[in-house]
Amino acid sequence: MTDNTRLPLQILLVEDETNTRNMLEQAINADEHCHVMAAFGTLKQAMAWLENHQPDVLLVDLGLPDGDGTELIRDIYNRGYSTEVMVITVFGDERHVIRAIEAGATGYILKDAMTDDICTSIKQLVDGGSPISAPIARHLLGRFRETAQEDTNDGKPGIPALTQREQEVLSQLARGFSFPEISNILSISPHTVASHVKHIYRKLAVGSRSEAVYEALQLGLIDITKP
Repeated sequence: MTDNTRLPLQILLVEDETNTRNMLEQAINADEHCHVMAAFGTLKQAMAWLENHQPDVLLVDLGLPDGDGTELIRDIYNRGYSTEVMVITVFGDERHVIRAIEAGATGYILKDAMTDDICTSIKQLVDGGSPISAPIARHLLGRFRETAQEDTNDGKPGIPALTQREQEVLSQLARGFSFPEISNILSISPHTVASHVKHIYRKLAVGSRSEAVYEALQLGLIDITKP
């Protein structure tokens, strides 16, 4: 059975406040489509667990007692995992929001906006959505407007950073291979291929294969002349 048909979704929960962690775990496990594989209160515990496990979703707080949750997000992507990441935190300021999203988070929910229906947001995330609290969306819109203005005034924006696995997937896309074919070539599941493609589209700010390939070639991110 491939990852895209596996139920329930396997979730790693990292939250240092015990009552909040227990509440979230109970709410998630109440939905038959979601299951908390492991729940930790520190960065160190979560990183050690990730040495031998790959969850479908990471739910992470930013303010952990032994570090910043963005370190765990970066760790997920440095491992080449296809794990989707959603931040659940009290930090709604622009600095924390932008740093988490740049690290790879695709969802960002403030704790005061959480409901018992947290698994709905998790499923939305896995299905390609980006659950974001309204105040966070406002921050992002403001940041995008500023970035657009800077790009207009100063020239080319910075080059997006793709992981090695994302570059491999993108190179195969550029050669015209389908998701199942890429899955066979790279020995990963079709679900993992689709997840990598979603991350590629987000990083390159594109909405299609052709746009992704064009942007990657223009930026020198891939070389399709190599085998």
